[in-house]
Amino acid sequence: MKIAPYTQTSEQEYLRLEALSPFKSEFIAGNVYAMTGASLRHNVLVGNIFSVLRAHVRGSPCRTFMSDAKLRIAKFSSFYYPDVMVTCDARHQSVSSDDSVIDTPRLIVEVLSASTEATDRREKLQAYRSLPSLLEYVLVSQLAPAIEIYRRQGDIGWQIISLVAGDPVELSSVDLITDFASIYDESGLAS
Repeated sequence: MKIAPYTQTSEQEYLRLEALSPFKSEFIAGNVYAMTGASLRHNVLVGNIFSVLRAHVRGSPCRTFMSDAKLRIAKFSSFYYPDVMVTCDARHQSVSSDDSVIDTPRLIVEVLSASTEATDRREKLQAYRSLPSLLEYVLVSQLAPAIEIYRRQGDIGWQIISLVAGDPVELSSVDLITDFASIYDESGLAS
């Protein structure tokens, strides 16, 4: 029996294959990981978050993108598909059909699920915080109305803010104050 040697995939090969694939995969330092489907609640929460952010930044230099936009983290040689991103990079003011990668997000939001929560809290937290442009990383629970915000504090570190239903949801990276109801609307969770 012959065993084929394992070889890692290059970023260029990943991007080429990903453009042809009917399925999404994330790329972490030469390894490709297939993504699973999301629950309907996850979909509702992502849609609500996108809608609130899109309406808020409309007409500004910022753009909001959903889970089909790839995020490149050069320091970690990785590509992820965050649930929602906001970038204020002038390169994304107009987009073409060939544009698929963002590398300068100001805000990233991930809706937690049982299969991704550990990765969102460890691996992605570490990778996302390495981006100089990132000001906030937001984790939204789909089990209960609960939100965690990791907010950059200049050069000294990150502040962690835990919110529960009834608290105002302030995203200082985009000068937005909203409420839990706008995030959790129609999700089946009381807010």
